[in-house]
Amino acid sequence: MYSWRELNSKISEMSEQELLGLMDAELEGARRTTVLVRLHQRYTMVRCTRERDDMLRKLGTTPAVEHCSA
Repeated sequence: MYSWRELNSKISEMSEQELLGLMDAELEGARRTTVLVRLHQRYTMVRCTRERDDMLRKLGTTPAVEHCSA
């Protein structure tokens, strides 16, 4: 379980799987709304970037540096 400060310092380095695991743990444990929303915001950004990169690779295009905004 992370404090708000710890979460914000580490969240940018987390993978989709790590974020999903933390969301599940939050739902089963502390159930903090603000933490769950923040985890979900980051998860959707990471997922969006991966999905866009996958689509661009299928087109034979190099994935852009731009990221989804969430």
